[in-house]
Amino acid sequence: MSYEKLQGRTAVVTGAASGIGEATARLLAAGGAAVVLVARRAERLAELAAKIEADGGRALAVAADVTDQASVDAAVERVHAAYGTVDLVVNSAGVMLPNPVTDGRTDEWQRMLDTNVAGALRIVRAFAQDLIEAAGEGRTADLVNISSIGAHIAFPHYAVYGATKAALTYLSESLRTEFGPRDVRVTNIEPGFTDTELRGHVDNAELSGLLEGMFDEVGSLASEDVADLIAYAASRPRHVNLRQLIVLPTRQV
Repeated sequence: MSYEKLQGRTAVVTGAASGIGEATARLLAAGGAAVVLVARRAERLAELAAKIEADGGRALAVAADVTDQASVDAAVERVHAAYGTVDLVVNSAGVMLPNPVTDGRTDEWQRMLDTNVAGALRIVRAFAQDLIEAAGEGRTADLVNISSIGAHIAFPHYAVYGATKAALTYLSESLRTEFGPRDVRVTNIEPGFTDTELRGHVDNAELSGLLEGMFDEVGSLASEDVADLIAYAASRPRHVNLRQLIVLPTRQV
């Protein structure tokens, strides 16, 4: 599908070093948007930026850690210096670390809370005024949060991950009450099983095996499938907000 309405827009994509973030950055750039690639892995970002530019797109690699406020602040300065006001923000950075709550893995809990919830909030805070300004000028302005079907469906030993995604889903709903009246659209996307690096974050051999078994039985989305949905939502007429989107492999129930 072609997304000509993305032409001329300026997008920030977190988690752009891999998975949904990388696929989204590629697709937005192909549609004509200038894309800021945000993630911790500078080398991966530089490689992606080079590929996008080789294909005729515009991309800026900005190594930053969404769990660190100073890092986010420095990234914002770089973005504004290079591209000016942003009108599309995709919160795709996330981490999935399942384990039984009784294991007491407070390090994992904190990492998921800092990345999936507080990290998303830091990015919202960083670019909220950009989005409001863009909308006030009559431009299309979008905030897209990548949550998970895990926000609604309980999976054994994914309690903390699911809780962080439920928080992000609620945050998206609540932000619409603040941003919608200012003509800034907020879209929350909840993918089901998706083939990304998150699968490799699981350090529990039993849970990793169970996850792989579910993927084998049900199948999975590709990162590009979710990116396509993001680009579609962002390219609707500015008075149309696709506020809540759930996307699953056909066999996942």
